Amino acid sequence: MKIAVLPGDGIGPEIMAEAVRVLKALDLPGLELHDGLVGAAAWRVCGHPLPPKTLALMHDCDAILFGAVGDPECDSLPRHLRPEQAVLGMRKELGLFANLRPAKVFPGLEERSSLRPEVAGAIDLIIVRELNGDVYFGEKGMRTTASGEREGYDIMSYSESEVRRIADVAFRTAQGRSGRLCSVDKANVLETSQLWRDVMIEVAAGYPEVTLDHMYVDNAAMQLVREPGRFDTIVTGNLFGDILSDQASMCVGSIGLLASASLGEGSKGAYEPIHGSAPDIAGRGLANPVAMILSAAMMLRHSFAREADAARIEAAVADALNAGALGGDLGGTMGTREIGDAVLAALG
Repeated sequence: MKIAVLPGDGIGPEIMAEAVRVLKALDLPGLELHDGLVGAAAWRVCGHPLPPKTLALMHDCDAILFGAVGDPECDSLPRHLRPEQAVLGMRKELGLFANLRPAKVFPGLEERSSLRPEVAGAIDLIIVRELNGDVYFGEKGMRTTASGEREGYDIMSYSESEVRRIADVAFRTAQGRSGRLCSVDKANVLETSQLWRDVMIEVAAGYPEVTLDHMYVDNAAMQLVREPGRFDTIVTGNLFGDILSDQASMCVGSIGLLASASLGEGSKGAYEPIHGSAPDIAGRGLANPVAMILSAAMMLRHSFAREADAARIEAAVADALNAGALGGDLGGTMGTREIGDAVLAALG
């Protein structure tokens, strides 16, 4: 169990420390943790947010635990040197095209949601987000028009094969849940989305036990607030998935609660909280480490097939939260280390 540990920037090192403490407490056989630099931390030392040494470590390890990247001091750098490029580069380099983002209200936290408790309490969904296509990877640039004004452009595109492979992941995910899959697109406006919808329908023929529905992204955003309990498995593109998963995080109470797994064709994956580096609270011991700890649980499940250990971490987190181990993001007063202590105590 060789794991690359990449804390990154901002609150990354603080929350990663708690996830590592939880992993070590499990006394897992063959556990190896190898630290690496990424993001602004890597740029300051190596001149690049994803240096060759870190890439080599990623390839050499069985899984990657990734904290967060981003630093306001790097905003003036050329785009290819900004910390956030490390995330896109990692996904592309390792062929990680499927992002799984579960969202479920923990018992006792219904009142912490922005929604009415009875609405929030029904949330138990997973968003399957495509990671290697869409506007994030399309041709982009700035140009001057014939009239002399500046124009920025980002091309959105998907190939049939890219849609087909994420569709297979989504249908298999839905198979393991309630058998309901909602594909989110904007096919009434975008040709990219029309291809997306067409391929989803074609792939659905191979999964007769899964019910496929379609929804435009603007309606999906509305329904996530109005009736989130109607969703089970959602599949969508890179841009829409980025936005909807952040929205889902606030429906369950805080972005500090949501973990994610980025997967490819094999068992290797990268596991990270969906939140950013939060430079405003970095170094103050205020960050909620729950999403990072739950990302470690997802790693044990998806890369190492250790379901019992993953479930044990998730149960400990649920127990700690229900007992009042809440940070400032959930209206509590506990700091990063204290929340980690509470999870460890619940772990036994």
